[in-house]
Amino acid sequence: MLGGDEFISSPPRKTVRFGGTLTDILLKYEKGDTTDFELLKHQLSDPDIKDAQIINWLHEFRASVAYLTKELEQLVNILLKLPWLRRSREVVEEYLGFLGNLVSAQTVHLRPCLRMIVSQFVPPRITIREDDVDISDSDDDDENLSENFNTCHRALQTVARYVPSTPQFLMPILVENFPFINKSERTLECYVHNLLRVTVYLPTLRLQILELIIEKLLKLDVSTPQQDIEDAEETANNSDNEEKSREEGLFDMEEDEERKGNKVVSSSSERMAHPLAERLDILMTILFSYIKDVCHVDGKLDINNTKDLYRDLVSVFDKLILPTHASCHVQYFMFYICSFKLGLAEAFLDHLWKKLHDPNNPSVIRQTAGSYIGSFLARAKFIPVVTVKACLDLLVNWMHKYIDNQDTGANAYCDVALHGPFYSTCQAVFYTLIFRHKQLLDGNLRKGLSYLQSLNFERIVMCQLNPLKICIPSVVNLFAAITRSKKTIDPFYQFWEELSAEDLENLKKPIKRGTSEDEDDDFLKGETPQNDGVVGIAPNSYESNTRSPVSSIGSPPDCYVPYPQ
Repeated sequence: MLGGDEFISSPPRKTVRFGGTLTDILLKYEKGDTTDFELLKHQLSDPDIKDAQIINWLHEFRASVAYLTKELEQLVNILLKLPWLRRSREVVEEYLGFLGNLVSAQTVHLRPCLRMIVSQFVPPRITIREDDVDISDSDDDDENLSENFNTCHRALQTVARYVPSTPQFLMPILVENFPFINKSERTLECYVHNLLRVTVYLPTLRLQILELIIEKLLKLDVSTPQQDIEDAEETANNSDNEEKSREEGLFDMEEDEERKGNKVVSSSSERMAHPLAERLDILMTILFSYIKDVCHVDGKLDINNTKDLYRDLVSVFDKLILPTHASCHVQYFMFYICSFKLGLAEAFLDHLWKKLHDPNNPSVIRQTAGSYIGSFLARAKFIPVVTVKACLDLLVNWMHKYIDNQDTGANAYCDVALHGPFYSTCQAVFYTLIFRHKQLLDGNLRKGLSYLQSLNFERIVMCQLNPLKICIPSVVNLFAAITRSKKTIDPFYQFWEELSAEDLENLKKPIKRGTSEDEDDDFLKGETPQNDGVVGIAPNSYESNTRSPVSSIGSPPDCYVPYPQ
């Protein structure tokens, strides 16, 4: 077998062919003699064409690209349909050389070349028919799939090297070729993976590619209601349990013990029962992996790479996530990248805060930003208490100023349409306290109580805007409770901890002034005591709304703007 350079410089192999040289054929065609030209097209379209024939023709075409003008578009399209990917290394190398020569000499063929390459970003399609119904889809058993994808990216890089404007022509083609969500999981997985690979060597496209992928994920997300996912999982679990009960006793003793010892898990337990949820979960896992790989070099966090990716993801978040209603899962890409460094989490909170308190932003955007602040502060384990307190101070001070401005006005009454951002901020603060009250009061009880009292929640909940009427949440199921991709999020995620009956009873007891610090510690036991403001109202108000169902992990959502989970 010849080496790369040796092969390129070697003469073409002698093969059986018809007609004259390629130049002769093309010159005859220009003069109106199409006989040999039609024979040439027939030879190139032959499904049984041999490697040696392909190499021979490509070698001549490389030397004759000047003739391949717009008028010969049909011939070029035939060349672009040659089965070059699954051929010998010699064919692949000759074809890559041909592509480079073609686009550099005839940029008119750039788009067809790009379409041909992008069409290979998914597994080859196989034809399957059942009862005269075409159910064809991707071939998942192609052993050379990974190598073929690598070759496709080499081809794309070759084209981009010869034509610097490639990115602007490529992006619309990437959008057009994105598979429909009803395609196989493998097809979607391969396409998204290959899109993300493009960002490595064409970094100017990264933001647009991330927008494209996340837009598609959002469509999957909002078309897959959380309740439907949970119902499908429950049905699947019940089915598995019934199957297990039927099988118990059939194959026990040594074989059963061996199975337990090896911790064999059925393949069905590794998949989501809802087909769209399974697709979403697979694609989210790919996105998480991409974020991790970009941000880490040799296992260590690369600050510059991370900051650059963070900026792109925040831009996508603003453009797609904030305006989208009923998104439950996709927004976790921000949660994940912020877990890498506290500075990123604080920057994201500051970004959301600016969205919330800017009166020039649409009310729905301000409300959603407030909801995300509450969800983020409550859920992110990597955010320390000192940052939580700083955010609470900022939010509560803004709430008090808002009340000051409304007290003497004509709009000082409960109305979501008028005061949506205010209620969203209240919800964010209440939500944060429910999850973080133990940490806020941990260590020094008196300081903790003093801090909560300084926030003056009594004034907030008793004001004429009556936030409790709007903001009291109900328990909902959360993303992290059911996915596979949740494994990426779990280490950083603060789960809802339900209060026991004893805890709730203790919360109703009044604080006796003058008690010792030890007695306060005994009383507290990590819970929020009955006190002025929200401490006196929230426990009783929330009691009927904060009980998690046995089958899932719950948390209080927003009532008027779906709470980001």
